[in-house]
Amino acid sequence: MAAATDPVETFRIEARELFEQLETTLLDIEASPADKDLIDTAFRALHTIKGSGAMFGFDAASAFTHHVENAFDMVRKGQAAVTRDLVEVALAAKDHMRTLIEEPDAAEPGRTEAILARLAAVMGAAPHPAVPGAGGGAAGPAGGAGRTTFRITFTLARHALGMGANPLLLLRELRDLGDCTVIPDTAAIPPLDAIDPCGSYLTWECRLTTSRPASCIDEVFMFVVDDMDLTVETVVPEPERTEPVPVAAGDGPCGLSPHPAPAAPAEPAPPPRADAEKAARREDTGIRVQAERLDELMDQVGELVIAQARLRQLASSGQDLHLTALVEEIERLSSQLRDTTMGIRMVPIGSLFSRFRRLVRDLSQELGKEVVLTTAGEETELDKTVIERLHDPLVHLIRNSLDHGIEDPGGRAAGGKPRQGCVHLSAVHSGAQVLITIRDDGAGIDPARVRAKAEENGLIPPGADLSDGELFQLILQPGFSTAARITSVSGRGVGMDVVKRSIDALRGTIDIASTPGQGTVMTLRLPLTLAIIDGLLVRVGTGRYVIPLSAVEECVELTSADDLRSTGRDFLNIRDEVVPFLRLKTLFNVQAPPEPFQKVVVVSAGEARVGLAVDQIIGDYQTVIKSLSKIHSGVQSFSGATILGDGTVALILDVPRLIDFGQSCENHRKAS
Repeated sequence: MAAATDPVETFRIEARELFEQLETTLLDIEASPADKDLIDTAFRALHTIKGSGAMFGFDAASAFTHHVENAFDMVRKGQAAVTRDLVEVALAAKDHMRTLIEEPDAAEPGRTEAILARLAAVMGAAPHPAVPGAGGGAAGPAGGAGRTTFRITFTLARHALGMGANPLLLLRELRDLGDCTVIPDTAAIPPLDAIDPCGSYLTWECRLTTSRPASCIDEVFMFVVDDMDLTVETVVPEPERTEPVPVAAGDGPCGLSPHPAPAAPAEPAPPPRADAEKAARREDTGIRVQAERLDELMDQVGELVIAQARLRQLASSGQDLHLTALVEEIERLSSQLRDTTMGIRMVPIGSLFSRFRRLVRDLSQELGKEVVLTTAGEETELDKTVIERLHDPLVHLIRNSLDHGIEDPGGRAAGGKPRQGCVHLSAVHSGAQVLITIRDDGAGIDPARVRAKAEENGLIPPGADLSDGELFQLILQPGFSTAARITSVSGRGVGMDVVKRSIDALRGTIDIASTPGQGTVMTLRLPLTLAIIDGLLVRVGTGRYVIPLSAVEECVELTSADDLRSTGRDFLNIRDEVVPFLRLKTLFNVQAPPEPFQKVVVVSAGEARVGLAVDQIIGDYQTVIKSLSKIHSGVQSFSGATILGDGTVALILDVPRLIDFGQSCENHRKAS
């Protein structure tokens, strides 16, 4: 809860979004250096980071960002051109700004100076602007054409100081714009015993003469303008007098005339800009919610689903029609609430895809390759938790594609391919799953090489009858690598193991297809959410277990004849295909005698299929997933637990691990 009310933490969250936006914009600018909208977007992001950083006490980050902002100010004014070097420095500066805000103590000593030196070198070919905040300010000449005088009057909200606003920073920014005279109005200060230490009582009147446009003044007050009184007026210079202006002896106070003699005709002052902008500002209909609160809401919805299941079970045991009708109504409402809550947690996967543009750019430069990243299906939504956990496995897959898949430009040209390789990321809904595809047009995977390496490592017996898809699954084994050399990017056989473990933890699967010389396609099949799934409830002995319904292919009966025929071999012939199966009763050491009519639930992950022999198939069950305790977290074969309608606990089977176990049994059978 503390994090929800901590303004500094809130600023850090907002800054992360700004940094992601800035990185994306910089990469777009590199591809379209003449796009003025992109340059303005980058400038606004830098200006926001600078202003907000100063407001929340990140002075080092604010001061550093100020210099980068100046560089982009020159670019947007046409005083400097966008170059690849400028984008390179700006990306490095973005990383450094993020460190200064998120982990100031971890900032590398001398990093600020090094980046600013690179920035100065990059901008050296263009006219240098005056450096605000470096002692001189950006003021133009003391006089001359092109300078305008503004009268700026502002009063902060009474609680503004308590919210982090600092009028001195605002005045400093105004001073950086030109010659500035400041007069505070203290008339509103109450007696000493009535002063609130956090209250703001001053009104500031500034007279600013500058060559900068009025929009620069608006940018100074960008973050506080919604909650303050601000007036910006252009001061019209008085015309030169050819003769003294007679002043009549007034009859007003202090001898001044209540109706002074009119001055020379002047253009009417424009209306206050802030008021106009306030009126035009769009109403923000969204709100920011802490992810922890969404997690709490999802947990509470899960508890409601469990309670609703218990209520349904109680109602089914009686004959009360009114109670049955009420239970059905509650079931309908809880189902709608569940769908709404799960929808709130859904996030477009484009927010994840955009993070990899920088990775591909930097890595292709490091490897001396020309690679472009393309994406599709960015609007596809996935549970926020799933998206967060997908980052690392996708990084490994993309790194592998660039290092092992995509050839260097010379090799591609020799093979009749374009010099520039392509990595394509796409996402699409498929029933209760999302399919994420990583496709490259590189050299592909050589199945003969994979087979030789697997036989060398003892993973498969020599000459084992495996399809290409089954062979490719072996590259997910720990320590497996066909790379001829180990590089700083990959080659140790660790990355794909991490990918498999991460996707297994998400209850997903990996399909691999590859054609030598044409490229590789990796498809991740993931559930939409990790909180509530549709499951198949089965019974083994007296225990009940849940199998994720998305992994179930079919259910067949294990007849007594088949049971006797398969004793000691544990495989079935299903439509002329041999399918190994596991006797869960044996696996779980259940001592009860076998039921006369056992069932086999065939589950799959990728191209692998395994049957699970159970005593009874009870039916489908809406499963609220609960994590196992730390004591049981190391137990194989189970990925979680759920609470049934009668209050008992059912374990959720870890299908990928069971399939691995079943496949290893099958490989041993083939080898024997």
